[in-house]
Amino acid sequence: MTGYQEVITDPSYRGQIVAMTYPQIGNYGINPEDAESASPHIRAFVIGELCEVPSNWRATQPLAAYLADHHILGIEGIDTRALTKHLRSRGAMRACVSTELDREAAIATALASPSMAGMDYVHEVSTPQAYHWEEESRCWRLPNTSTGELTRYAELPPVRHRIVAYDFGLKFNILRRLRQAGFAVEVVNSRCTAAEVLAKNPDGVFLSNGPGDPAALGYIHQEIRQLLGRLPIFGICLGNQILAHAFGGTTFKLKFGHRGGNQPVKDLRTGRVAITSQNHGFAVDPDSLPPEVEVTHINLNDGTVEGMRHREWPVFSVQYHPEAAPGPHDASYFFKEFAELIQSKISP
Repeated sequence: MTGYQEVITDPSYRGQIVAMTYPQIGNYGINPEDAESASPHIRAFVIGELCEVPSNWRATQPLAAYLADHHILGIEGIDTRALTKHLRSRGAMRACVSTELDREAAIATALASPSMAGMDYVHEVSTPQAYHWEEESRCWRLPNTSTGELTRYAELPPVRHRIVAYDFGLKFNILRRLRQAGFAVEVVNSRCTAAEVLAKNPDGVFLSNGPGDPAALGYIHQEIRQLLGRLPIFGICLGNQILAHAFGGTTFKLKFGHRGGNQPVKDLRTGRVAITSQNHGFAVDPDSLPPEVEVTHINLNDGTVEGMRHREWPVFSVQYHPEAAPGPHDASYFFKEFAELIQSKISP
């Protein structure tokens, strides 16, 4: 029902056509504060019905105008729930959306497009230059009816730890949540070497989400492998899969991936189940992991790996998005866990 702007601007969707199952999209428009990156990354947008006149005091433009400004093709009038059922039975597949091609030419174009397997989209979305995150990171709060204030925020805690965050397709809300957890964050390019990271003398390293096939990122695997055991590391989504390869494991392509904000995940250590936000088309092969790596979380729909932890080194990861933009907040505690892990290594 909400979150289409965050989906459109999520770099993890690079190279993909996205279909939304909720019947009407665009009802609250577009606003700069809800973007998860500087621009859209989807190839095309497929919806059932477009709301042409948004109703939202924060909106700065309608959805259609935003997509047109960024040359993103959109199509409405599609039975997106029927499309979803088709994809669930047949698997994610290549596609084409066009205003010019006839049926046969569109099918031929789709079949000729590259498969997601083997694709490295990370180099397209990673920041070209390193930077320190200095943007607004305070939590939104509801209007204060007692004082008449339109909005209010929760104040940020003091900075306790400095970390380096690898940008494989980083979402802005991850950076906000890291800052809310007391981290000062320097964001670096995906090709930043282990030596360059260590030279910065950070307290920890964060591995972000991102698009494409994790197996195609050998140049990243080898750098992360050199950081293992030397610094606390926390990875999410693609970062989880990159850690698996750095450990010596492998990944495989899922039939249709895990998408959306209602994925059930079980913590094998506590038995607790969380509803999570996910966006990935590949998964870690648990049989490929060395014995010193523990699988800590699994997806209750298909049993795939959703989290790992090294038994000796301060390294852990999850396959989903604990920053939840959009999505539930069940897993937001991982940012606090990362801070506590770093603190335990500084002051054991």
